[in-house]
Amino acid sequence: MTTTTQTSAFQAYETFEKQASKRGMIMMLLALALSYLGPIYAIFFLSTDLSVSIVLGSFATIAGVFAVLWVVEPITYYPILGPPGMYLAFVVGNVPNKLLPAAVTGQTAIQAEEASPRAKLAAVSAIGGAVIIHVLSLAIIVGLLGTWLVTVIPPAIGEVAQAYIFPAVIGAILVQFILRSKNVRTTLIALTTAAIVQLALVPLLGDLMAFLATAVVVIITVTLSWFLRANKREEIPANGRP
Repeated sequence: MTTTTQTSAFQAYETFEKQASKRGMIMMLLALALSYLGPIYAIFFLSTDLSVSIVLGSFATIAGVFAVLWVVEPITYYPILGPPGMYLAFVVGNVPNKLLPAAVTGQTAIQAEEASPRAKLAAVSAIGGAVIIHVLSLAIIVGLLGTWLVTVIPPAIGEVAQAYIFPAVIGAILVQFILRSKNVRTTLIALTTAAIVQLALVPLLGDLMAFLATAVVVIITVTLSWFLRANKREEIPANGRP
């Protein structure tokens, strides 16, 4: 790619990112406004005991548990998704379980450099593809065939699928993350922190730590990785062995 072509490509991406950020903000504000319609309709138009104070109290209860994720998750996902991907992902939802793995898989498939325009475009494309496949699969498998499939699939198979499919998918994505980061030190810090939190702190502190486990692991991993970082990057070879 010539210098002129490369410059034009970067300028085109900058234009795309500005437009995506502007429209993404409008889209998120509209989604936020629509999310309020349910409580508003229930309070003012249904014969219920709901009131503004009850709704605000319920919100405060939920925020007390999950508010930390409102800060941790955007910071964690931003380097991978980029601004356009962030807007799209947070409007769609289910980011860590569906959209983030899709973005990482797309970036890995084209060997995009981290945080590059190519990686961000791959994330947007992968998220869009994941949403389309998700909607189509729900419409066909659940909407059209759902009742029939439930009667045909043996209960034992359904239990096995619920127990192992999600860990298998997340485990594969974890390996992709490790190979893309190519950083032995950070990988060991993250795995050790996650093991200590999950195996020691969660059983010791109970449900509260179970809710906050992801946020705690992310914060501790980022902090330790920063203070224990090496001057020279420790890379994992192509064969995947440190």
